Amino acid sequence: MTQHSTATDAPVTISIAFVQGMLAGVRERGEACEVYLQDAGIAAELLDQPAGRVTADQYIALFRSLTHRRDDDLLGFLSRPLRRGSIALVFRAATSATTIEMAMQRAAHTFGLLQDDLVVKPVRDGALAGWAVQFCDAARQWPAFLHEVLLRVFWRLLAWLAGGRLPVARFDFAFDVPAYAGGYSAVFTAPLRFGQAQSALWFDAELMRLPVRRDNIALRKFMADAEAQVIVPRREQEDVAGRIRQYLQRMQPAWPGLASCSDAVHMSTSTLQRRLAQEGTSFQSLKDDLRRDLAISRLITSSVPLATLASELGFADSAAFQRAFKSWTGSAPGPYRRAGPADMPAQVGNESNR
Repeated sequence: MTQHSTATDAPVTISIAFVQGMLAGVRERGEACEVYLQDAGIAAELLDQPAGRVTADQYIALFRSLTHRRDDDLLGFLSRPLRRGSIALVFRAATSATTIEMAMQRAAHTFGLLQDDLVVKPVRDGALAGWAVQFCDAARQWPAFLHEVLLRVFWRLLAWLAGGRLPVARFDFAFDVPAYAGGYSAVFTAPLRFGQAQSALWFDAELMRLPVRRDNIALRKFMADAEAQVIVPRREQEDVAGRIRQYLQRMQPAWPGLASCSDAVHMSTSTLQRRLAQEGTSFQSLKDDLRRDLAISRLITSSVPLATLASELGFADSAAFQRAFKSWTGSAPGPYRRAGPADMPAQVGNESNR
């Protein structure tokens, strides 16, 4: 369970829409979700709150519960289970290649051997190369989350093989813009196109020539924490928004204003505001998002009194904090006063040694 965040460990929270998406495969089968939510310490009533959020630990615990209880790396979305350890097998096949292009071919081939519902294949479009997801039953409405998680898994695989990062030029999605598309920026950090013929990720084709920089030892380490590596958004700390978030986190319990933050990143206030706008955010949004994430994390992992939490987050009193919290999440703090994620087996990592 995550403890009260330190200056170097800012909390991350995730929209309830992605929780609903993760449960979509089970729901489509007419199965109850309560046991999985209980494993993750997520209050079922949050599913009815469009602005609700969960911590990264809860999200990972939900993923682990689904894969462990169902023995299925893809959470009940496919016609037959993708047995636990299958994704590790795909990663191992890619690790044995010498170049990114060869790794993509081996991973796609191995993935195709394990299930019958879709094809993940390397594609080209001029100066761009990519990985596309094509479903064998094109007439079926496959849940958006399945598209999302497949692109996320194979993107993280490429980035990891390349040494840690692989800049994406564009993401395509074979479905219309979802109601929760505003949350995509934290997950898919590149231009987005919806309503496309296939879901795909695209990058500079020259990167196909890069050598694979990982081996089996590195693979075992990666798979030991695979869920966090793959499904949790990775914040880009190099951008201005990331630097400001880090600074605000370091300065707790003080909450410096715009001028102090501008000085910290050696910019004028107008330049900082302009740069943040270019990154699709603002100083107040960053501050509120961090306070929201800290509040949710503290509520879930501790019994801190609301008055104390309000003071920690820079509010004058508990009432002001509760008003802000409801504006952030759509509910009072009460539903978040639940047990933290249960200790589920790190099954993906354990399966990597099969």
